[in-house]
Amino acid sequence: MNNQLYINEIQTLFDDVQRSEIFEDQKMMTDAVPLFPVAEINTKYEEEKGAEGFDLKDFVLANFDFLGAKVSIQRQDHLPIEEHIEKLWDELTRTAYEEKGTLLKLPKPYIVPGGRFNEFFYWDSYFIMLGLQVSGRVEMMENIVENCSYLIQNVGFVPNASRTHFLSRSQPPYFSLMLDLLSETTNDKSIYIKYYDTLEKEYAFWMDGEEWLTNGSGVKRIVKTEGGDLLNRYYDAENAPRPESYLIDIEDAENASGEEFYRNIRSACESGWDFSSRWFADGENIQTIETLKLAEVDLNCLLWHLEMTLATASALQNFTEKNNYFSERAAKRRQMINKYFWDEKTENYKDYHITKNTNTPSEHIAALYPLFLKLADEKQAEAVAKAISEKFLYQGGLVTTTKKTGQQWDLPNAWAPYQWLGFKAMKNYGFDELAEKIKTNWCLNVERVYKNTGKLMEKYNALDTETIAGGGEYPNQDGFGWTNGVYLQLQHN
Repeated sequence: MNNQLYINEIQTLFDDVQRSEIFEDQKMMTDAVPLFPVAEINTKYEEEKGAEGFDLKDFVLANFDFLGAKVSIQRQDHLPIEEHIEKLWDELTRTAYEEKGTLLKLPKPYIVPGGRFNEFFYWDSYFIMLGLQVSGRVEMMENIVENCSYLIQNVGFVPNASRTHFLSRSQPPYFSLMLDLLSETTNDKSIYIKYYDTLEKEYAFWMDGEEWLTNGSGVKRIVKTEGGDLLNRYYDAENAPRPESYLIDIEDAENASGEEFYRNIRSACESGWDFSSRWFADGENIQTIETLKLAEVDLNCLLWHLEMTLATASALQNFTEKNNYFSERAAKRRQMINKYFWDEKTENYKDYHITKNTNTPSEHIAALYPLFLKLADEKQAEAVAKAISEKFLYQGGLVTTTKKTGQQWDLPNAWAPYQWLGFKAMKNYGFDELAEKIKTNWCLNVERVYKNTGKLMEKYNALDTETIAGGGEYPNQDGFGWTNGVYLQLQHN
């Protein structure tokens, strides 16, 4: 299905619904499933909308189904937290063997994050797999890998989530790390051979357009620096309001600078960090978002891992030429990570501003990736560990940036993925005491909120452990896939 095809088919109705704000959450209408042929609904709408007493919300509710929207899991008994998570795995399991509305079909069952997120998400699924490993749910781990492979083979990449309106962007490429986790769990190296073609296809997606680049230019997800070096960036193929945040984007665009505001917004969504001061030219306001001008440290580290995985998988099959090719690409990228993302002045990893030819001022937790993947030297690791300890670690866990803007990927919020990345990064370089502190601070925060609410949340407030985290475009969600996964993995490490 073409990107946004279903939403385009009901564009007038969709536009009217989102602008009228008949639903508190703009995602409601994007997830709606038509009860009748779309052409029939459109005709009926055109005929009825001008009539006296016409009620738009009643019309929508009569013509669309809102299956599974905002399922909140309530329990009579307050189980111990790990027992609660075990039950949640089943309660968050979904299937989509056929397309419904915007929902893409997938061959295997999967686990959704929870709350308003009732579809398969890409990078969330890796952190969910961490918990499934602890729970011994190997088949579901295999399902997640199989669903990712199906999407890469059929769409060319893993979309942000399994909806038609996400077919213009991906999320941080974790597929190769998923294979590591599955191989480690099953003690089976043949997984790399089985999914070799899938790995190559995902790599081709991220590197698409490199042959057209001249120095100082960018195309899609790849840029060439003034010095002629290749780096990757987050990107989205569409430059239009996001259907799931339609009115928000239109209103934000009114005072925005630059003609690609929508693409910059969407490109930040591909990073998973929607939104953060990390992307803002002035460090404060979303209207100054400039994602397209940045090459990101996390993305380039993940692509190094993908290149290394392809080299390893090539060696397993005695593909000497391909092994050499991917090994050389990985070695070159490792040099580029050090050259472009290591900031000597602040002794930390930062994103690289392509047009200014300098590191961005934003201090953020993605600096953990070179340590998580063991790309930093001892001196660099020591400096990053110092920054983590002094600027990012609070009593409720690791925050993502040092700025408080009201955006959900800024201070004071602590997100599950970075607690795991932080713990592993510190362990990799022997900072065991700091690793334990990261683990303890966040896990105690999770346990406190669970004790008070009976829920596991999408994110947590790291500074004020008496409150629940907020900020962003929607309320804090409960469920919650990656929190469950990271909590279990940390408790068993």
